[in-house]
Amino acid sequence: MFLQMESVKPSAVTPSKSKLARTFAKVLHVRAVTGIAPVDGLKNLKVDADLNNEANMCKSTINEEDEEIQERKAKEALLAKAFASIATVKASYAQLQNAQSPYDPDGIQAADQLIVSEFKTLSELKQCYFKKQFGPLPDRAILAAKLKELQSVNKTFEITAKKLESQARLKESEILFLREKLEEATTHNRSIEKKLNQSGSLSVLDNLHISGLSPSHFFTVLRHTVRSIRSFVKLLVNEMRSAGWDIDASVNAIIEQNAVYWKEDHKCFAIESFVCREMFDSFNFPNFSLPNESLPDRNKRQLFFGRFNELKSLKAKDFLAGTPRSPFAKFCRIKYLKLVHPKMEASFFGNLNQRNLLNAGEFPDTNFFTSFAEMAKRVWLLHCLAFSFEPQASIFQVGKGCRFSDVYMESVNDNDEEMSVEFEPQVAFTVVPGFRIGKTVIQSQVYLSQHHQGKVKKLTSTNQ
Repeated sequence: MFLQMESVKPSAVTPSKSKLARTFAKVLHVRAVTGIAPVDGLKNLKVDADLNNEANMCKSTINEEDEEIQERKAKEALLAKAFASIATVKASYAQLQNAQSPYDPDGIQAADQLIVSEFKTLSELKQCYFKKQFGPLPDRAILAAKLKELQSVNKTFEITAKKLESQARLKESEILFLREKLEEATTHNRSIEKKLNQSGSLSVLDNLHISGLSPSHFFTVLRHTVRSIRSFVKLLVNEMRSAGWDIDASVNAIIEQNAVYWKEDHKCFAIESFVCREMFDSFNFPNFSLPNESLPDRNKRQLFFGRFNELKSLKAKDFLAGTPRSPFAKFCRIKYLKLVHPKMEASFFGNLNQRNLLNAGEFPDTNFFTSFAEMAKRVWLLHCLAFSFEPQASIFQVGKGCRFSDVYMESVNDNDEEMSVEFEPQVAFTVVPGFRIGKTVIQSQVYLSQHHQGKVKKLTSTNQ
């Protein structure tokens, strides 16, 4: 009996107070092995009390952890609700702005009510946070709040997309309107150009004073000049074809180095280049191909402007008949004899009667010379107007092989659809020279070739 009691001494069965589970296990094990309950009643009560304390402490710890988890979830739910309400306010404000234009009173009222409602919800959430009044089922509340936020964000995107679509439609209507205005302006310009071509006059420059000169006036005269040059070039090409000329050989003789043409009829640009080069030669000099003409030292601007006004409203044929010894008459003789080679004239007309008349101080009465005289008149007027400016307008020529520049050049073949996208534009030759009037640049008209052998040249100005 003593041995049995020794095996169940209190020291052998005293549990560790820090670990409730082991205590239960040991007590149950002792009782199961011995089959004898503890003898000392007080000791038994102490063990039970310790066990209860340990259990209560464990339950208290578990409850505190559960409460912290629940409180954190509740706060997360509250925060999720706040974000959802803010997103709803943002979507409602976007709807309010969208309803302003076009004006939608019902939409404005609905958006305003929703904004006020969400502000109240935010105020209630603030009070709940301070009073720590959290709702039940936080997990479900978090999911509901996230769903509400996503719906509000999606609504904001939909409103923004509708607004952008509306703006795009507005821009499309503006584009259509501007296109119609452009077509009207283009039609009007064509009508004006047609009238100018029919009249052949510079009546738009009537009542012009030297103090009111501007680059636009010079550009107007230049446009008429280029049109007259091309009319003469067309006549020249027709005469060459009628006389059985080899156009390719003629073009190759005009252009120093053979150019590659995009189209067969582009070769007329080479002939136009030749005519412009001869007609604008010495343009930068006051006497303009008249070496023996003397000019006064003073009032040169008034002199040239007076010549411009004297000739601009008259036909060249009539002016030459009335003033056969005028500077313009001398200019016409010199330019014709230089531009139209004796072999060319003989080939066209079978004789040299026209140049013989010019050498005798008279002027031919032929369609060919009349067309030439009108072209010469426009070039002469342009020169007179150039020297009416202060400082005078100057001319520049673009060399072959120069890299194309939008500032100084305009391509006569830039509308060709056959031109390659990878093509690097280089000048084959200048068709019509460019001009400078103070800081204003009037672009030269150039022909762009498909390729050019050698190094690319820089833009250079040449006196003519």
